[in-house]
Amino acid sequence: MLFHHTLRATSSRLTALVTALALALGPMARAQEQAGKGPPVLRDTESEQLLREYTRPILRAAGLEKQNIQIVIINDSAFNAFVADGHRIFVNYGALLQSETPNQIIGVLAHETGHLAGGHLARMRQQLAQAQTQMIIAMLLGAGAIAAGARSGSGNGLANAGAAAISAPQTVIMRSLLSYQRQQEENADRAGVKFLTATGQSPKGMYDTFKRFSDESLFAAHGTDPYLQSHPMPVDRVAALEEIARSSPYWDKKDDPALQLRHDMMRAKISGFMERQDTVYRRYPLTNTSLPARYARAITTYLHGDLRSAIAQIDGLIQVQPNNPYFYELRGQALLEGGRPLEAIAPLRRAVQLSSNAPLIEMLLGQALVASDNKAYTEEAINMLRAAVAREPEAPLGFTQLAMAFGRKGDYAEADLASAQAAYLRGDNKTARDLASRAKTRFAIGTPGWVKADDIVSAKPMPGQKNN
Repeated sequence: MLFHHTLRATSSRLTALVTALALALGPMARAQEQAGKGPPVLRDTESEQLLREYTRPILRAAGLEKQNIQIVIINDSAFNAFVADGHRIFVNYGALLQSETPNQIIGVLAHETGHLAGGHLARMRQQLAQAQTQMIIAMLLGAGAIAAGARSGSGNGLANAGAAAISAPQTVIMRSLLSYQRQQEENADRAGVKFLTATGQSPKGMYDTFKRFSDESLFAAHGTDPYLQSHPMPVDRVAALEEIARSSPYWDKKDDPALQLRHDMMRAKISGFMERQDTVYRRYPLTNTSLPARYARAITTYLHGDLRSAIAQIDGLIQVQPNNPYFYELRGQALLEGGRPLEAIAPLRRAVQLSSNAPLIEMLLGQALVASDNKAYTEEAINMLRAAVAREPEAPLGFTQLAMAFGRKGDYAEADLASAQAAYLRGDNKTARDLASRAKTRFAIGTPGWVKADDIVSAKPMPGQKNN
């Protein structure tokens, strides 16, 4: 919900208006259409923990601390962030990668928190509902005029009037809706600055980000109708933001160096995992011996098959920060994906310990325990994975590995149930129902496992999924 979208034409159909407004609200609609499986989400304990720390004081200032607001990272390289419900802020990995300082992405998160605090989504839905009613009436009146013209045999006069009666109100309604949304964006800017000031943080990063995108969009916005913009025109918006941002007593406050390092490490990790190897080396050349640069190069080295060199580089990182859980996580992941699961267990155990039992890392350890093909680890894997999915119930990996562990144990009822849960979370509803139906035949009727399987059989698709 950060950037303006131009609606280039006014359609005479109600569905076209609703579609245009969905795009104006952000890329969520487009992401959901991909295979009907919801937005492509990235999960990473290190990045998510840092984003939680970024948002916690802002949510507290907004009165949303107890609302369990989650930050979800989307697999999209574009710089964008948006809200699509009242409980989640979605941020593209591109926004994290391109934000050079913590303050820049914190400003973006503060803006999105402004949308949540203002109840903008609920209000926009009300506006859409009203617009649909108004448009239906306009279409019916216009259609009536066209039919009357046909009955009277008056030629094109009444027919043209009917067509005008359909199109003109729709233009007015669309302009009214977009004006309302532009006001929401301005309100979110103001609220974001308010939250940053209340938490003793600078709004300069927020201003710098919007200013940069204003400069980039000036040419694209030249000659467009400001009344057909879903967001304020860039120059006007940035000018208004600058005025309120510079009034903050914390305008010149800098980010803490330790926080800046963690931010740089997150960006390096994203680069290493998400960018081409040559791009990583251009961004972090060998002449750059900083810890983030070494982190990015170690990741891209292991991803491109040079496991021996990657492990040596990761061990060098561990020597610098021996209590960093994410270095041990990386070592274990590299060994696991390199076909050496037994060797992956020790560093992943250390990562779990240092991260205070982070569930995503527990799932990775569970995967290593299962992949080791050592039955002595089976019960430990089941206990660990059960604990992990209890805290991260929407992570398919945990249920997939749990199914494999139960299979090794010979508990096929629990294996089918876990496989069904994994398939459901992936959006494969047909497979989920088939596996859950089979699990029901293996459980005694009325037992907890039978009830869970029955719930999947009768469940509706998760939001954004198709009932295939």
